[in-house]
Amino acid sequence: MKNKQIFVACDTSNLNEIKRIINQTNSNKLKIIPKFGLQFFYSKNGRKFIAKFKKDFWLDLKINDIPQTALSAIDSLKDLKKCKYITVHANGGLEMLKSIKKKTKKINKNLKVLGVTVLTSLNNKSIKEIGHTKSIKEIVLKQTELIKKSGCDGIVCSAEEAMMVRRKYKNLIIITPGIRLPGDSTNDQMRVMSPKDAFKNKVSGIVIGRSLTKGNIKNNTKKLIDHLTK
Repeated sequence: MKNKQIFVACDTSNLNEIKRIINQTNSNKLKIIPKFGLQFFYSKNGRKFIAKFKKDFWLDLKINDIPQTALSAIDSLKDLKKCKYITVHANGGLEMLKSIKKKTKKINKNLKVLGVTVLTSLNNKSIKEIGHTKSIKEIVLKQTELIKKSGCDGIVCSAEEAMMVRRKYKNLIIITPGIRLPGDSTNDQMRVMSPKDAFKNKVSGIVIGRSLTKGNIKNNTKKLIDHLTK
């Protein structure tokens, strides 16, 4: 089961809580990699902690800016040698995506660039409110085409779109947030799925947050293991 990519969303600015999440999701049955997002990265002690972190991690910054500013942001992260994944937003366009991938090759050959498609907090109604006329599935496919063309390594999308993307892109890394254990609240997520069902949809990895980090983390981790092995 260690071949399944599992990421735990470390969404807090509390350093002690971050350490607790990392320690208590440690398991000899699953390899769970921490995903550090904007909240922790922007916090007073976050950047320092991440710089000293000795194991693989995912830095989820969803970079989205003009190419030169995006490149400068990537360059400022070159000391983070254990960073295995970093996210950029497909909305930044082809030139930004291509520039970032080219830059990461120079500063860290092991760093994978993942293009974020439509956030899992959005649904088709939300997309129309923003001004899109296409459905989420159509947008995700178009964004995936752009990400693939740029040379980036993979995408972030909901598990609902994963099978559709996998049929067209056999070797692309597909990682899905919006994952909940059966019976858990969806909270602010719109497009959700259980871990087992997500892997059935041919995802490469899943991001799981509150289903692991809310309440007793060790018990929640055991629930996840049991869920995946049934």
